[in-house]
Amino acid sequence: MSAAPLDLLTDLLQQAGLRRRLMDASALSPARGLRFPCERSIGLHVVTQGPVHVHAPGLDAPLTLQAGDIAVMARGCEHVLTVGPGLEGLPLSTIGVAADDDPVVDGAAGSSVISGAYQLWNTPVHPFFRQLPAWFVLRAEELAALRPLALTMDLLSEEVRQQALGAETVTHGLLDVVFTYLLREMVARQAPEVAGWSHAVRDPQIRKVIACMHQAPERAWTLDELARTAGLSRTGLAERFRDAMGDTPLSYLRTVRLQAAMRWLSESDRTLEQVAQEVGYQDAFSFSKAFKREVGVSPREFRRRDEADKPLAHRF
Repeated sequence: MSAAPLDLLTDLLQQAGLRRRLMDASALSPARGLRFPCERSIGLHVVTQGPVHVHAPGLDAPLTLQAGDIAVMARGCEHVLTVGPGLEGLPLSTIGVAADDDPVVDGAAGSSVISGAYQLWNTPVHPFFRQLPAWFVLRAEELAALRPLALTMDLLSEEVRQQALGAETVTHGLLDVVFTYLLREMVARQAPEVAGWSHAVRDPQIRKVIACMHQAPERAWTLDELARTAGLSRTGLAERFRDAMGDTPLSYLRTVRLQAAMRWLSESDRTLEQVAQEVGYQDAFSFSKAFKREVGVSPREFRRRDEADKPLAHRF
């Protein structure tokens, strides 16, 4: 039973459409800021030499990070990293865009970071990420109590520094491990009385219902059937699910289906009729209508945009 929450997190990450797009080690100059577009991605910054200041919409003041600190961005937003706390009038360089006079990587840089980003599919953003704080900071001194994460961070930093044979494969794998550890820690720190995934994974009956939806989104689930699966009444399930997730069971099922549909559209050449059947819709018409209502574009347009995005290697 104790392994179920981790399995659920793994499935969530697959459903949410995370794609590794870029991992970068950057030195920051006091003379210039580093801009991360990040409109459609989530990611993290590991400070290898501080200070580093994070400027982003919604922050009352810049986040101040020192060596060993980690900042996680759980929802996409453009943000800027600087050495000093001020941003006004400072020239900016965009990550992944080279410039001849760019001092971001000069040898006299005052700070440095390792950054990783995962592109997300179009809306709707998975509820898991909507419920997390927009920014989460893990301080260097907190790593002592999180030994597996600390060890992985040491390995990641060493691989980035050495750039030995096979470093790209190793660093990408380590980035996945670091990111999963950080998400696990973020869930663990959510207040249990607040609706969210920390609440859901602590409730075995709600966790069972969520797992059933994820394992068989094509099934014609009804509230009665989900309630029987959980061993609850319809009313009991509806109330406990809303308390845990802030949503109704059938509304969450629709989100699961659409997330699965986006994955099929991206990773297969299935027809719309086949995708519709894979995710529990009677036909391509009803599927397309629901997809456009929730995602904002038709399945065909989503697939076209997705194909156009795939060659873009740098998509922070």
